[in-house]
Amino acid sequence: MADPSSYRPKPGQIPDSPGVYKFRDEHRRVIYVGKAKSLRQRLANYFQDLAGLHPRTRTMVTTAASVEWTVVATEVEALQLEYSWIKEFDPRFNVKYRDDKSYPYLAVTLNEEYPRVQVMRGAKKKGVRYFGPYGHAWAIRETVDLMLRVFPVRTCSAGVFKNATRTGRPCLLGYIGKCSAPCVGRVTPGEHRELADDFCDFMAGRTGTYIRRLEKDMMAAAEEMEYERAARLRDDVEALKRAMEKSAVVLADATDADLIAVAEDELEAAVQIFHVRGGRVRGQRGWVTDKVEAVDTSGLVEHALQQLYGEETGDSVPKEVLVPALPEDPEAVSQWLADRRGSQVSLRIPQRGDKKDLMVTVQRNAQQALGLHKTKRASDLTTRSRALEEIAEALGLDTAPLRIECFDISHLQGDDVVASMVVFEDGLARKSEYRRFQIKGFEGQDDVRSMHEVIGRRFRRYLQEKERTGEWEESPAPSGAVPAPETVAGDGDPFDNEPREDDGRPKRFAYPPQLVVVDGGQPQVAAAKRALDELGIDDIAVCGLAKRLEEVWLPDDDDPVVLPRSSEGLYLLQRVRDEAHRFAITYQRAKRAKRIRSSPLDAVSGLGETRKQALIKHFGSVKKLKQATIDEICEVPGIGRRTAESVAVALASTTPAAPAVNTATGEIIEEDDGGSTS
Repeated sequence: MADPSSYRPKPGQIPDSPGVYKFRDEHRRVIYVGKAKSLRQRLANYFQDLAGLHPRTRTMVTTAASVEWTVVATEVEALQLEYSWIKEFDPRFNVKYRDDKSYPYLAVTLNEEYPRVQVMRGAKKKGVRYFGPYGHAWAIRETVDLMLRVFPVRTCSAGVFKNATRTGRPCLLGYIGKCSAPCVGRVTPGEHRELADDFCDFMAGRTGTYIRRLEKDMMAAAEEMEYERAARLRDDVEALKRAMEKSAVVLADATDADLIAVAEDELEAAVQIFHVRGGRVRGQRGWVTDKVEAVDTSGLVEHALQQLYGEETGDSVPKEVLVPALPEDPEAVSQWLADRRGSQVSLRIPQRGDKKDLMVTVQRNAQQALGLHKTKRASDLTTRSRALEEIAEALGLDTAPLRIECFDISHLQGDDVVASMVVFEDGLARKSEYRRFQIKGFEGQDDVRSMHEVIGRRFRRYLQEKERTGEWEESPAPSGAVPAPETVAGDGDPFDNEPREDDGRPKRFAYPPQLVVVDGGQPQVAAAKRALDELGIDDIAVCGLAKRLEEVWLPDDDDPVVLPRSSEGLYLLQRVRDEAHRFAITYQRAKRAKRIRSSPLDAVSGLGETRKQALIKHFGSVKKLKQATIDEICEVPGIGRRTAESVAVALASTTPAAPAVNTATGEIIEEDDGGSTS
C-alpha cells in the first residue's frame, strides 16, 4: 500500500486551470482518469487525511504511486480527453458501463450503390443510417416486412444480389412486390436510392406528411376510377399505420429526445435509456456498472452520456436529452453534445407534463433492471464461488484460483499448428486477455512439445515484464533452471512485438494466474510443469483435463483426481477447457483459410490488400498480371514503378502450376479468371 504523501506534487506545481489527470500504480499502469475545472483544487482533494476520504477513493490513492496531468483550454476539451483516455487505458477505478446485451439496430447501408435494409449489431459503420436500438431482432423484421410493401428497398445479401444480376432473375421478394429488384434493372440506382431515402425519412419520424400524401393520391386515383391503384394505395396506408402502431405515442408534440434514468445502491448502478423519435419510443437499452469509484447520480449521468454519445455524430445525438440529475458541469456537457450533433442540444431535468411522466416509466425500468441484475448476480456469484472453492480443495491449493489460464493445441494433420490461451477471472471469461500462438520451435505434430513451447513462451514474457517493471529481482535460479532469455522482437508471433514504453495500457502477459489448465492428460501436464520449472517458477499450480473421462491430472501423480459429475468445480474446468479449444480451432481454421487463399502477390513487401485487389481487378487474373509489363502494371492507380518492379519479380519467381484437367473429357482447363493460387 502506497502512502499518497510520497507522490504528492509540490505546492504551486499543479496549475489552476482545466485539465485531465491520471493516477498510475507502481507498474506505471493507469488506474484512474478524471477531469476538473481546476486541477489544483481537484487534486488537492485526493491528498487530504485518508480517514476523510471515501473508502473507494482511499483504495485508489493508496494503490496509486504517481499522478500526472494534462492542461486543456476548456472544460469541453477536458470532457472529450477524459472519455478518450478511459476508452484507451481501461482504468480499473473508473466507472465503465457494460451493455447487458448486444442490441440490434435497423440499418440502411447508404454507403452502397444500392442501399440495403438489414438488422445490424455491434460497432456502427460509417455511411450506414441506424434506427433503434430494438429489444428484439424479430421486432425489426416485423416492421421491415410491413414497410417493404410501400418502400420496396433491397434487403438481400451481396451474394444473392450478384447471383440475381448474373442470372437476370430476381429473388422471391422481387416477384411478390416487396423489392424493386434493382439487381435486374427494374429501377435505376437513383430511383432505388430515393426509395431508401423515403424509408429513412419515415423511420426518422416524418410519418404524417408521407401518409397524407398517400391518402391524397388514393383519393385522386378513386376519382379517376383507377380503383385497383386506389386499393393498392389504401393497403399501403394501412401497412404504414400498422408499422407505426408498433411504437406507441408517448409525447404528443412529436419530440426527438433521449430519456436517461439511473437506479443505484452502494455497490452498483443501472442505467436505462428510452430513445423517442417523432414522439414514439423507437428503442430502449440498458447498462449496469459496479461503482468502483466514489460517484453520485450526477457523475453516473455524465459517464452514461459519454458512453452513449462518445462515438455518435449528427442526428444520432437528439435535440433534447432528459436526465434525472445534471452533470457537475452541465454547460460543458451541453456544449460537447452540441459539438457532436452540429446544432444546439437541450440537456435538462423534466419538471412537469408528459416528459416527466415518461421519465417515471424509464426510472421504473431502471429499478427493475437493477433488481433483476442483482438476483442473477447473487445466484451466479454463489455458484462461481463454490466452483472455485471446489477446485482449490480438489487440487490442494491454499486459496481459490481467482485467475485461471487454459492452453490448448490445434492443428490439421500436423499443419498450421497453433495454440490458444484463454483467461477466466473470478469464474468469468476475460476475453480481452485471450492470446494466440503459432508453434515455431519445430515442424510437424507433437502436442507435448507444442505445449512445452507455449507455456515457456508465455511465462518467459511474464518474467521479462516483472524484471522490466522492477517487480522481480533476479535471484539464484534453482538447479536445472534455465534463465529467461533477452526479449527478441519480430520473430513472427503476433503477440511478441509488444509496446515497451510505460504508456499506462494493460500489458500483455503481465499478470500471473493462480492455476494453469492444459487440455490433455499426464504428458501435457508434465510438459507444462517442466516449462515452469525451467524458468524457476514454483508458485503456479498446474493441472490437465483429459477429454475422454474428464479426469483432472496433476504433475507427478500417477492417478488422476476424479471430481463428481455434479461438481460445480468440474463444470467450470470443462467450460474453461472448451473455451480454449474453441479459440484454438477458430485460429487454426483462419490460418488454414488464409494459407489456401495465398497468392504470389503476398510476397511483395508493402503491397496491401487494397492494392492487390486493384491489380487483380485491373488485369482480371494473376495469370494476365504475370504477362503484363512493368509499364502496364504502373498504369494501375496507386502502383508506383518500384512496386511494379517488385510485383513483376515476385510473379516471375513463382513456379507455374500444373494445368487443371477435366477428368470427364481429358481436356486441359485454362486458368483465365482466377484471382489467387494456393
